[in-house]
Amino acid sequence: MSGPWLPDQLRDPLRTRLKQTATFLTDADALVHDCALWGARLASSLGGGGRLLAAGNGGSAAQAQHLTAELVGRFHAERRPLSAFPLHADTSSTTAIGNDYGFAEVYARQVQAHGRPGDVLILMSTSGRSRNLLNAGERAARIGMRVWAMTGPRPNPLADLADEVLAVAADSTATVQEVHLVAVHLMCEAVDLALAAMDGAADGGKKSSATSSSSDRRGASGLREAV
Repeated sequence: MSGPWLPDQLRDPLRTRLKQTATFLTDADALVHDCALWGARLASSLGGGGRLLAAGNGGSAAQAQHLTAELVGRFHAERRPLSAFPLHADTSSTTAIGNDYGFAEVYARQVQAHGRPGDVLILMSTSGRSRNLLNAGERAARIGMRVWAMTGPRPNPLADLADEVLAVAADSTATVQEVHLVAVHLMCEAVDLALAAMDGAADGGKKSSATSSSSDRRGASGLREAV
């Protein structure tokens, strides 16, 4: 007898979907290593006044904006805000550039406007083949930015272009995006931890310097009294 699917009939397909994503998270050493490395580098760059630009299309644009929001706001720990921009979010610039120069230039022109040597550009793409992201990566490399890519399976042109790549070897676009979201959260956690360590070391150095200066003043004062 045919009829609408019931919750019991939906469970098996959903379990299958969940298992597909879990497969890429079970052996997580490589993912953790990459996210820890990127998080530490972002903490050093952004903590020193650098800027992050992020871009993607569709769901990947939402992921890019999720990442920048966590950095400008906060992830877990209370900390200073960090400079991070999702390039699709400026709708006036995006539509003006798309109208005047074509969709392939909507990110590249913003990268040229806002990017500085040493800044980081993160490009997110499940296919790794979007022309507007490839143009943005090429423009960023030309001005001395570091280009990081989060993609689906390799080989793909965006992975070939980028300085560093986090590639998810999944056939399903949804699975790639789900792993990218986990990676975004791991990076943000790594940024928080790395910044806390950097700020703690800096505060420790200031306290040590202040203690030393205080001791020097007391010593000088004692010497004058003795004389």
